[in-house]
Amino acid sequence: MERISQLYQQLTGKTPQRIVPLAGAGSNRQYFRVFGGDELSTLAPCPLLLTSLIAVIGTNQEENEAFIDLAKRFKDADLPVPALFAVSDDRIVYLQEDCGDVSLYAFMTQHRQADGTFDDEALAALKATIRELPRFQLLPLTSHLSPHTSQLSTFFSHCFPQQSMDRTSIMFDLNYFKYCFLKLKGVEFNEFKLQQDFERLADDLLEDQEDTFLYRDFQSRNVMLKDGKPYFIDFQGGRKGPIYYDVASFLWQSSANFSDEVRNLLIDEYLDALNSQLSTVNCQLLTFKSRLHLFVLFRILQVLGAYGYRGLWEKKKYFINSIPHAIKNLQQELSLGICDAYPYLKEVCQTLIVLNADEEKSRAEEAAKRDKVAAYLQQDNTYLKKDVDASLVVRVFSFSFKKGIPEDESGNGGGYVFDCRSTHNPGRYDEYKPLTGLDQPVIDFLESDGEILTFLDSVYRLVDFHVARFKERGFTNMQISFGCTGGRHRSVYCAQHVAEHIHEKFGVEVHLCHREQNVTSHLSPHISHL
Repeated sequence: MERISQLYQQLTGKTPQRIVPLAGAGSNRQYFRVFGGDELSTLAPCPLLLTSLIAVIGTNQEENEAFIDLAKRFKDADLPVPALFAVSDDRIVYLQEDCGDVSLYAFMTQHRQADGTFDDEALAALKATIRELPRFQLLPLTSHLSPHTSQLSTFFSHCFPQQSMDRTSIMFDLNYFKYCFLKLKGVEFNEFKLQQDFERLADDLLEDQEDTFLYRDFQSRNVMLKDGKPYFIDFQGGRKGPIYYDVASFLWQSSANFSDEVRNLLIDEYLDALNSQLSTVNCQLLTFKSRLHLFVLFRILQVLGAYGYRGLWEKKKYFINSIPHAIKNLQQELSLGICDAYPYLKEVCQTLIVLNADEEKSRAEEAAKRDKVAAYLQQDNTYLKKDVDASLVVRVFSFSFKKGIPEDESGNGGGYVFDCRSTHNPGRYDEYKPLTGLDQPVIDFLESDGEILTFLDSVYRLVDFHVARFKERGFTNMQISFGCTGGRHRSVYCAQHVAEHIHEKFGVEVHLCHREQNVTSHLSPHISHL
């Protein structure tokens, strides 16, 4: 933080009032919100008033150079990106405009209806966002029209880690799918045949040779809403590439879960904006969609590679749970005939679809078994009742320390009370205040810096030993409670994960109560436990 303070002093002549760490995004960059006084008003374009800046510390100098160069080009072209105010001499630290805490992803989550559709505000934000995309993509082609922007020959000169989407980068992503998903999933395949189809797919993806900008990470989490307008961040991975990639990335983002109706609506908005940007560009809907779906296929394979690594290898539940949705997207693309030109890849993908269906069937059968146990527990069966009464029941609570520790109504006493307040608090940020530890944006926030995961590793070791010994000794009750400031984010996350962990590992009956959220659930004992 000392380096941030020094750069801030060079910029404003004063010491910052506060520097607050922000959640990371899975990269090597660290983010901070720097609060200042009246000195910031001199940096703001009228009539806006700045009260804070965002400081970034990135250890990769080349990546920082890419962001700095692109940020200046975009700002010169009046594109909605955060203004860059100061950069350290070694290009490791920089200060930029604070675009607030509300991402488009969080806004969509808050404005999604019960039936999965979006309200008018969310649709308006989505339309405004995708209509800006062509301005970024076509900037290299139009930069010569403005005296403030650089020529095409230098536009991509600082892109990192490479200047264009080429065969090497495509094969890297396809091999990521091969080795981090197919291999970890245990799918057998002929490597030579699959490689041949990968080569053909790469040829088709590289047909477009326009000098357009590929944002690379164009998704709702990288769009901030400030004063109702979208601002775009995290474009340091951008490079020369085809326009279809970003549209596929945005509209087929698994966690966004857009319906076909919304996708088609936003494609129409995109094409209207694209065709109005440059007179020489006239993308027709049918032609565009045929090319777009090729990139959707490619993007799904990329995503499955990431889910394999983060989920199947690193065992992160969010990514494991996202795999079925990505497989369903893959199934939809195969039904459109997109994979017909790559017969062996199609065969492998069909194997994945069948495997996913089998896994869903197994999950459904397991759920039916749990329901059967629940039904048995309600029957007047003396023998079974005796068996169940002698088994361990674990009660897990989340709570707010302000309202006191949950009482042990079993009269057994003991157990654990864990204090979650040492971990980074999502409740300090407006974006997360209306959400709970059950919502994906909060889960991503808590897991991003690893604090909550390290905390739970210790909890699991204690709890596993305790549950195992209680089962051996025939104890019937155990209570575990997790407290935080408001009983809304950190404690809810921890209680939910520990309850599911105990139920999955030991098969015992678990009663879960998020006290301050008035949410309860019951995890029935596995049949094998009875």
